[in-house]
Amino acid sequence: MYIIKEKRELSQGVKLFVMDAPLIAKKCRPGQFVILRIDEDGERIPLTIADFDRKAGTITLIFQEVGNTTRQLGMLNVGDSLLDLAGPLGTATEIEKFGTVICVGGGIGVAPLYPIARAYKEAGNTVISIIGARNSALLILEQEMAAVSDELIITTDDGSKGRKGLVIDPLQEILVQKTVDRVMAIGPVIMMKSVAKVTRPHNVHTLVSLNPIMVDGTGMCGGCRVSVGNKNKFACVDGPEFDAHLVDFDGLMARQRMYHDYERGSKRCGGDCACHQ
Repeated sequence: MYIIKEKRELSQGVKLFVMDAPLIAKKCRPGQFVILRIDEDGERIPLTIADFDRKAGTITLIFQEVGNTTRQLGMLNVGDSLLDLAGPLGTATEIEKFGTVICVGGGIGVAPLYPIARAYKEAGNTVISIIGARNSALLILEQEMAAVSDELIITTDDGSKGRKGLVIDPLQEILVQKTVDRVMAIGPVIMMKSVAKVTRPHNVHTLVSLNPIMVDGTGMCGGCRVSVGNKNKFACVDGPEFDAHLVDFDGLMARQRMYHDYERGSKRCGGDCACHQ
């Protein structure tokens, strides 16, 4: 049993849980995720580890209530527990001193971006973070991202906070103005595709974190198959991070649409998978 130690609502429909999970906290690194199951009848869903405290033995999970499972998850309270919490899974982010790194996060994608941006900063990089959402009410982790960034730029679609527009607007400007050594983008698939399109002409190494539909998280089911460099990869074991300039985003989005109606109406979707990004 994995006990919920803290619960917070970050924005409408977005919840934060601090979970008692000492073994996972001891081993996890930025970029990795867990597979959880609420009870014996529940589905398995992937959630990226948004933070961890090795001393306290806790990990932080942030999720959006979209599918039946995440809505059920959001009804749990402090003191309640999960039946299963498997992890850390996936390949951790490569962290070293690259120089200037731009971290781009859209919507709920800011949650997994936060520990990565912090690790880049701790490694001695200059970190410029760009985070965006449809409106100010949907922005999350602003203070946390500001604390680990040399510069934080906020965009909203409606202009209710920060710059009006998309995250790729300031990204494009920065790439013209200065030398950038690496870009990390996490968010809606269409956003990550746009980031890749913007960085490609500048030949800047760009990474994206893909969270397509996962079931077992060990590469056995094939549900998270993606085409990267014309080769089939599994996001759960080969990723979730891939070279953005090699990802077949159109193929990924086409596969998401195949499951869209089923995902929206059944337990087979936790809301953290790419069909909602």
